[in-house]
Amino acid sequence: MTDLLFLLGAGLLAGVVNALAGGGTLISFPALLALGYPSLTASVTNAVALWPGYLGGVLGYRAELRGQRRKATGLSITTVLGAVAGSALLLLTPGRLFESLVPWLVAFASLALLAQPWLRKRFGGEAGGPPSKLVYAGVFLGGCYGAYFNGGMGVLLLTVLGMFLHDNLHRVNAVRATLSLVISTVSVVAFSLFGPVQWQAVAVVAPASLAGGFLGTRVARLMSAKVLRGVVVAFGLGVAVALALH
Repeated sequence: MTDLLFLLGAGLLAGVVNALAGGGTLISFPALLALGYPSLTASVTNAVALWPGYLGGVLGYRAELRGQRRKATGLSITTVLGAVAGSALLLLTPGRLFESLVPWLVAFASLALLAQPWLRKRFGGEAGGPPSKLVYAGVFLGGCYGAYFNGGMGVLLLTVLGMFLHDNLHRVNAVRATLSLVISTVSVVAFSLFGPVQWQAVAVVAPASLAGGFLGTRVARLMSAKVLRGVVVAFGLGVAVALALH
């Protein structure tokens, strides 16, 4: 009973964090490790279990996604390609070097988000114009990273999108939630077919993460853009430190 409540709580909180900024994996993944699941098993089980949370985040951002369908669709296609590559990397290679780089990648993404207004002026082109083509390279790498190791994926994607999409941060965050769902969907298909998923854990974490996803969008909508950016940066740096100490 204690393990059940532990997993329910971890799934709910992970769903909230993923909808708010991304990085909920750093809550649910250690929870599965703490219950004795091997590292690879915990990783693929966690990826499958958090999918409903990403869906809840997208549904919660319906208002912010209005008028962005074409943009989100184009970016999603590129993200799928990256996610396929990342899923293959996780299933076919040990990836120890990549794992050692993860804390630095998350820290970089967090600091880049902090410097986003300056980076947008430097690399993003003119406000009101079409986004730089560099955004597609960024979301491809974000898809690859997110499918391989989900931790900090939302921070990385929000940084890339915020640099190149000239829009309100809440609307950019809604696109980020869509791309996170796309990456998660690719991971679910790949890991369900080829990975050691523990479905009994999925049955507990998945509905909790769905509820957390809805709750997280409500919390995010109450924040100003500056506060949201600050929360994401602080959480991202915390994730980087946690990964470095893991």
